[in-house]
Amino acid sequence: MTTAIAAVLEEVGRPLVLREFPLPVPRAGETLVEVIACTLCGSDLHSLHGRRPVPLPTILGHEILGRVSAFGPGTNGRDAAGQPLAVGDRVTWSIVASCGDCFYCRRDLPQKCLHQTKYGHEPLRPGRELTGGLADHCLLAAGTAIFRVPPNISNAAACPANCATATIAAALEAAGPLAGNRVLVMGAGMLGVTAAAWTRALGAADVVCCDVAAERLALAARFGATRTCSTAELPSAVAELAAGHGVDVAFELTGSPEAFEAALPQVRIGGTMILVGSVFPSRPVPLLLEQVVRRCLTLRGIHNYAPRHLAAALAFLDENREYPFETLVAPWQPLSAINAAIATPLSPPALRSGIALP
Repeated sequence: MTTAIAAVLEEVGRPLVLREFPLPVPRAGETLVEVIACTLCGSDLHSLHGRRPVPLPTILGHEILGRVSAFGPGTNGRDAAGQPLAVGDRVTWSIVASCGDCFYCRRDLPQKCLHQTKYGHEPLRPGRELTGGLADHCLLAAGTAIFRVPPNISNAAACPANCATATIAAALEAAGPLAGNRVLVMGAGMLGVTAAAWTRALGAADVVCCDVAAERLALAARFGATRTCSTAELPSAVAELAAGHGVDVAFELTGSPEAFEAALPQVRIGGTMILVGSVFPSRPVPLLLEQVVRRCLTLRGIHNYAPRHLAAALAFLDENREYPFETLVAPWQPLSAINAAIATPLSPPALRSGIALP
């Protein structure tokens, strides 16, 4: 094989176009992978419809699962966890390739690396076009944290690991210990059901999941939520649960200003709110600084993650197989059907469209 096929976003709001590119030969530190499957994240859909900026033309898709095809010179034959890595191994990798030595890398923010390559977010560059998952191959830049995927994790569960699952790992780290705590999860999409399952696995005493869709709330209950409610029901649900004190930690995963405004009053004095979902422009929200001070609140934003969070995500999926994450991906479609897959509404339990390559 000397060429690769990719679905290219050439214009916002227009169908993706299948294009052929020369198959690159990996340079020093690079790895070429054959794409096994790619799921479409919410941010991909925001990019497709113009709700967030993206360089054009581009190859979208960052929730990618691949198989090692070739190594460039200078690779050490081991993955980011120190395990042997060989051609043919099933792998996932960090959403951002980082240099390891810039201002942000030295401050434990490799996802904000000043010299980054971000998969599914890059413009087409001659000879280095294949940086997104909606293609039959992807070229991994030097500085990419690559991980072998444990054999017991299905393709469908593994695909979102390097976005949704790893991002929740970063959010949980920011929240601190959760054993015995009361947790609020705003949103029952892929991030929300993952957060519900993982917080319960970490020993949270109660997990309230709030969403506007009854079907998604039913799904959250299958993934560990101990109580579900609509936004209108949220104050009474928390009051009954916490005897008027509020929750210890709230995760806002929708990006909706209304969700933030509904959740913040439910956080107890001394509690923490983790903001994850706001990855697209929205209206400002009112924030009374006096209340943040008097209530001793912690507000923390999380965007993407560091490689250790992807390692934690794979371990979580491998150790908690009682949660049916594989059911959250709609039946696989071929790359040739990408536009139909995007246009087809998802019905729970499916929370992701999935493209599988031959």
